[in-house]
Amino acid sequence: MAIASQDNAASFGKVGRTFVYLLLLLFALFYLLPFFIMLVNSVKPLGEITGGNMIALPKEWTFQPWLSAWSTAQIGVEPTGLRPYFWNSISMVVPAVIIATILGALNGYVLTKWRFRGDTIIFGLMLFSCFIPFQIVLIPMARILGLLGISGTTTGLVLVHVVYGIGFATLYFRNYYAAFPTELVRAAQIDGAGFFQIFYRILLPSSGPIAVVCVIWLFTNIWNDFLFGASFASGDAAPMTVALNNLVNSSTGVREYNVHFAGAILAALPTLLVYIVAGRFFVRGLMAGSVKG
Repeated sequence: MAIASQDNAASFGKVGRTFVYLLLLLFALFYLLPFFIMLVNSVKPLGEITGGNMIALPKEWTFQPWLSAWSTAQIGVEPTGLRPYFWNSISMVVPAVIIATILGALNGYVLTKWRFRGDTIIFGLMLFSCFIPFQIVLIPMARILGLLGISGTTTGLVLVHVVYGIGFATLYFRNYYAAFPTELVRAAQIDGAGFFQIFYRILLPSSGPIAVVCVIWLFTNIWNDFLFGASFASGDAAPMTVALNNLVNSSTGVREYNVHFAGAILAALPTLLVYIVAGRFFVRGLMAGSVKG
């Protein structure tokens, strides 16, 4: 009887797991359906989209919409494409992510291993900055960029995203460094190591997991940002998200949906590649931060 009960329980467990996996697969397919529609329709001629089924596979495959979105689409007045704006986004994201990550790591180091009066208040203020809505800072930030003479430029966008990213980066590294053995830092101080020597030789080599989390989070948010790009950049300095919006809204007469879909995929491709390449490290970093924090 006991053996039969165990067999029944094992069978029931297998059925339950199968049901859960099928349910998760159904949710995944439903979640990926919009991306599938975008991808399929980006390689169709426009006639198949307007006069056919958008979910169906293309009868005639064409990559002309991708070429049009990348280099010959109509944005504004002059014929151009997403290509120059793609490099605008690269030149904005890379320095902003690097600077914010380095400053966040230094802040986390100082707030955990070099305690001083008022450090809790400073950390609370930086944490509070993470919850300030974007809309509140638009006018004062525009004023500051104007005073600095970098309004409407990619450099101005880098400054904006660095300022907004420091709070999150500090939070990540501060929680990660909080459980790091302080005795190692004290021993290094006794041996004569300075501020940056301790950071570079002791803390930084062990910061890989949380650095990956910070870089992926900052990269995704900065690349996908539209509000700051539309508010603080203009013309040739606009990032790719703003150019994509102009591409969709600049169509006259018949809308080229295939070009729009291709442009949307091109705009989302960098963040997708980042998660594909470093997604497993992102999860490991989050788990490491949760255990250490």
